[in-house]
Amino acid sequence: MGATTEPAEAARVSGTIRYWAAAKSEAGLAEEPYEAATLAEALAGAKERHADRPKLVRLLGHCSYLVDGSPVGGRDHATVALTEGGTVEVLPPFAGG
Repeated sequence: MGATTEPAEAARVSGTIRYWAAAKSEAGLAEEPYEAATLAEALAGAKERHADRPKLVRLLGHCSYLVDGSPVGGRDHATVALTEGGTVEVLPPFAGG
């Protein structure tokens, strides 16, 4: 009888979210810690923590992201794994870019 394997749940790790420009202004801080396995989970946590800041919550849906210095681009945020001690950079859209 063969063993069945189910996909392992990704491990939650600790890191830092850094907010830039309008995101920093709306968040009211430059950075904060996260505990998450994926970018989607880290962003969901940020939205939950800042539920009292609806402009930031909306803005996070329009931002670009760098994870450990690499652009996320159009990848599904649920597929972007985070690393222990890593950094998520939140880059809001800006004019002239």
